[in-house]
Amino acid sequence: MNGKAKEAGILRGSAWVFGDDVNTDVIFPGRYLHLLEPAEMAKHAMEDAAPSFREGLKRGDIVVAGRNFGCGSSREQAATCLKAMGVGAVVASSFARLYYRNAINLGLPIIVCPGAAGGTSKGDEVEVDLRGGLVRNLTKGTEFKGQPLPDFMLEILESGGLVPHLQKRLGLAKQA
Repeated sequence: MNGKAKEAGILRGSAWVFGDDVNTDVIFPGRYLHLLEPAEMAKHAMEDAAPSFREGLKRGDIVVAGRNFGCGSSREQAATCLKAMGVGAVVASSFARLYYRNAINLGLPIIVCPGAAGGTSKGDEVEVDLRGGLVRNLTKGTEFKGQPLPDFMLEILESGGLVPHLQKRLGLAKQA
């Protein structure tokens, strides 16, 4: 995350809405596992679930989904591709545990918020307050209470992920 609003844990973007059980093969298809560069991975994010996602997503847009987002394999590429594509945050009713940790570790803002998917339509303007655990649908004037992120997770996100966070804490120079 970067910028003053992001430092405060508040993100804003248009919603891309998905249902329950969006697995890692849908987020990042296994046929592209040979790709190593995040920018190349980003070209294939959600391509089977939403062919218009790659062309229509604007930096900062918010993915909103139902239960069990990121189920399936524990591949980090499923979080990497969304971050590299410019997704501002992922909001879901629940997450697969490994996906949740991969997202935080890679610096992809993520929040558990039951009900947000049912009250959000594609294209709605959404505001996510990571610190307060709130998701506001600015288009519809509704608000959903989710789980606030603990301070240590916000610090990891604000650093850009776990590795940059540890480098900062240990006083190490950023590796190229």
